[in-house]
Amino acid sequence: MSGSGTRRPKAAVTAPRLSPVRLEDLEDRSLDFRRGGRHEGARYSRLDADGLELSGADFSECELQGVSFNEAQLRGAGFRDTVITELYAPVFRAARSTWRDVEMSNPRLGSAELYESGWQSVRIEGGKLDYLNLRGAKLTDVVIADCIINELDLGSAAATRVALKGCTIGALDLTGAKLKDFDLRGADFRSVSGIGNLAGVVIDEYQLGLLAPLLAAHLGVTVQ
Repeated sequence: MSGSGTRRPKAAVTAPRLSPVRLEDLEDRSLDFRRGGRHEGARYSRLDADGLELSGADFSECELQGVSFNEAQLRGAGFRDTVITELYAPVFRAARSTWRDVEMSNPRLGSAELYESGWQSVRIEGGKLDYLNLRGAKLTDVVIADCIINELDLGSAAATRVALKGCTIGALDLTGAKLKDFDLRGADFRSVSGIGNLAGVVIDEYQLGLLAPLLAAHLGVTVQ
């Protein structure tokens, strides 16, 4: 049966696939971070790693509690099967880093330079990030929940099964992004750049109303 009153079934949205990170028998350690160092099965609490050169460092099955990485260089670093709480860094430098099976809660980051990084099975809960730079990053199975992000830059990123739940986002840049099952429902945002790259994004009716003027302008439609 067809007709103008027939409703189309809603397309299925595939949610991020995450498994909880379980850590056992961790060893409490003092600051032993170094460039290219391998850190496994350790707990680090309330440490100051500001300004350290840590490029290529690897953290596996670790817990980081209240560690400060301000101005530390973490380019190419790896975080796997790791739990991070209250991460602090007005300037967080981790370009081209790798994040896999990571749980992060209540981070406080100013400028988070994470461009061209790789995220797989990552959850961020709460916290505040002034500028989250994920340009050119690859994100798969990611949840960011109840987080305040002043500026989220996903320019040229590839994101699959990503959900921003209950987040407050100032400016969202999707220019050149390739998105699939990118769930924005329930997120509050003020502005969106790259309106032509919304394919693969899931929004609710309220958000559609917010985006309507941008969509009209993008399509050259005049509303009077």
